[in-house]
Amino acid sequence: MADDAGQATADTSRRAVVIAFGQTMKTLRVRAGLEREEFGRRIGYSTATVASYEQGRRIPSPRTIERADEVLDAGGLLTVWKEQVERAQYPVFFQGMAALEKEAIELLSYDTLVVKGLLQTEDYMRAVLAMRRPPLDQETIEQRVAARLARQDIFDRQPAPLLSFVMDESVLQRRLGGKEVLRGQLEHLLLVGQKRNVEIQVMPLDCEESAGVDGAFTVVTRDDGKKFAYTEAQGSSTLQTDPQQAALAAARYGIIRSQALTPRESLEFIERLLGEL
Repeated sequence: MADDAGQATADTSRRAVVIAFGQTMKTLRVRAGLEREEFGRRIGYSTATVASYEQGRRIPSPRTIERADEVLDAGGLLTVWKEQVERAQYPVFFQGMAALEKEAIELLSYDTLVVKGLLQTEDYMRAVLAMRRPPLDQETIEQRVAARLARQDIFDRQPAPLLSFVMDESVLQRRLGGKEVLRGQLEHLLLVGQKRNVEIQVMPLDCEESAGVDGAFTVVTRDDGKKFAYTEAQGSSTLQTDPQQAALAAARYGIIRSQALTPRESLEFIERLLGEL
């Protein structure tokens, strides 16, 4: 019951931040003498989207906030909200991990059910989020899609972090959203797998040994060298900060990686799956 109460309080706090930001943006827009339609045109969004931002039903990206601040000549009154609003776009249980991703110099991820969010196409994201039970409302789905797409900036960041992903073969066989959604997802994996700082590996179903039997997890190394281990299930998460446990998780991942197909073999494997669709 205490955890549920804490979650509810955190959700209320997130909502309050988004609403307060929206009210601030509306006040500045009105002060500038701009109608929603004209303001939306200047920042590149529809009138309906601007209304969603102002009413706290949708969360703008950091770049949108910067553009709005510029258009409204707000002098930083909107950009000062950027960090809080960005954090609010993630579910409470993921906020710590989202912050770590932005500081990561290395990220190691083992997945067993779905493709890692960092690797998902937009169609795949929508398919996965639409399957949540109880169902997510459309505004929440749109917010989470935008948040996941924003996280993918990690692939183009400089200096480039080292990114390693191992996923069970079953993840690549599961036709979430249908055959065409999976086709697009596999094609995307092949493209991302070409990046020099990215390794994608497949753990085949016929592999007789796997150190990943305890399930999915992620290990992040921050720019100060500290490691963290993250696990997530059923709307809750654990972010392990104990150095020994994080080191053990990294060692476990090393064993998993050695048991999986090599990156070259894995891309060839994905190409074969794509050809069979």
